[in-house]
Amino acid sequence: MHSAPRVLRSAVAAASIALLATAVGCAPQPDDNAGAKASGSTGATCAAGKLATKTSGKLTIATDEPAYEPWFKDGKPANGEGFESAVAYAVAKQLGYEKNAVVWQSVPFNKAFAPGEKTFDFDINQVSISAERKKAVDFSSGYYDVRQAVIALKGTKAAKATSIADLKGLKLGAQVGTTSLDYIENVVKPTRQAAAYAKNDQAKSALENKQVDAIVVDLPTAFYITAAEVTDGTIVGQFENQGGTPEQFGLVLDKGSALTSCVSGAVDALRKDGTLAKLEQEWLSDAVDAPVLK
Repeated sequence: MHSAPRVLRSAVAAASIALLATAVGCAPQPDDNAGAKASGSTGATCAAGKLATKTSGKLTIATDEPAYEPWFKDGKPANGEGFESAVAYAVAKQLGYEKNAVVWQSVPFNKAFAPGEKTFDFDINQVSISAERKKAVDFSSGYYDVRQAVIALKGTKAAKATSIADLKGLKLGAQVGTTSLDYIENVVKPTRQAAAYAKNDQAKSALENKQVDAIVVDLPTAFYITAAEVTDGTIVGQFENQGGTPEQFGLVLDKGSALTSCVSGAVDALRKDGTLAKLEQEWLSDAVDAPVLK
């Protein structure tokens, strides 16, 4: 779904068409086992600072360019500011690599999870974990739980909605085949048939042209759209996860990478000790007002 400002891209995704349409546009529906479970090899030696990285003694981390807020700040992944930059350095430290041992690399969003050997140790770029992508790459445990959000134009009736009930009489739209459309049909259950679009960009255009009252996208994509593309748009709110395994962003690694279990272990440790929650609060929760719609 690659989400924001990198949301933002969908997203930042988060922000080319690839971000909005593939990742971070409307992030794809995860498979049943896509959540916290990492893919890839196990049993790797995770000696601090001595992993089998692309460059001995260094940890190479990739992301797309430009790097948007709130995932990164000032377009500089290496400064440690913004949610994903902060997460990347926290993972690096957990693995035994200080900031001066981290090397950043620019890799286009789609190329990050395309088949083939990677030039990076892991990529962080609002990439949703999915069964289809797991065929070509490994994923770490999820580092960010993705929620679906509603976008409307400022000053409209839809923009004033504060509950799911307020959305029922509206004309809503989303990309076909996504969890966003599922939320409209199965959670909101509107009285008017939802509009389904082949691409997230088409849903965005429909909103701008007032063909729909509001659209549903993943929250990171909502960050990006309202910040960089539909500047008179506003995030009405976000939905609670509807049971099961939440949709998640994961770090991307080579298929069968010896680092996968080590990186997943680092992410798991950061989730367990509260670091991920703290970073999310610092860089994402306050970036955009996104109340929960119930």
